[in-house]
Amino acid sequence: MIRDWSNFVSGRKALVTGAGNGVGRAIAMQMARAGAELWVNDLDAQRAESVCNEILGENCIAHPVVADVCDFNQVTRMVEETGPVDILVNNAGIPPGGFQVKLFVESGPKDWDPMIRLNMAAVLHVTRAYLPAMIDQQWGRILTIVSDAGRRGERKQVVYGAAKAAAMGFSRGLAAEVGRDGVTVNCIALGTMNHGELNDAIEKHPELEDKLARAYPVGRIGRVDDCAPLAVLLCSDASEWITGQVYPVDGGYSPAL
Repeated sequence: MIRDWSNFVSGRKALVTGAGNGVGRAIAMQMARAGAELWVNDLDAQRAESVCNEILGENCIAHPVVADVCDFNQVTRMVEETGPVDILVNNAGIPPGGFQVKLFVESGPKDWDPMIRLNMAAVLHVTRAYLPAMIDQQWGRILTIVSDAGRRGERKQVVYGAAKAAAMGFSRGLAAEVGRDGVTVNCIALGTMNHGELNDAIEKHPELEDKLARAYPVGRIGRVDDCAPLAVLLCSDASEWITGQVYPVDGGYSPAL
């Protein structure tokens, strides 16, 4: 076990999208504790600033940056504000208004478009914007947070799963393109996470958590900080020979082969 993370990514600049809460916040906090200078992206300035204040309170370095990653013009302005980064974590993945769970035949383009824009198009936007500088410096780490809905397929999450599967395919292809440039590209696939609307539902109906946990060999659903240590590892020098991979962090729900 790695017990001292204090300099694991020391001297690196990192951007985490959608880092104002949840998994993104947890990754940003762990990355800062491991020595990186953080740019905390979120649509909501107050959320981004709150996370930065938490990081600064631990004597680490962080800056807020507000941008809609679905809008390439806003992403371009974000790059102008942050400058080049060494580490990019594409975490943003739930559209404003929350996650719609419904059968595909009950859905339509107004349901599909936000999922596709945020979980696939935004990954392209942000990666395209920051990748050239990584290639120029011959070092970079790109990590995209995806879902078991894209690895395994889930009822009532068809389009969300399709967008996440597309992000995985993009990551594998890009890894093949830029590996010789010192840039690695990987994904972490998550299972059910106790966060957001689900957390609200569990607080109202505690028995729901036990019901969901039955599908997980470890006996519980995910916590937002479960994947943060692996995220740091995959964004460090230690991952030089790891690229084009999708790593499940899902309590054994859907093992990788």
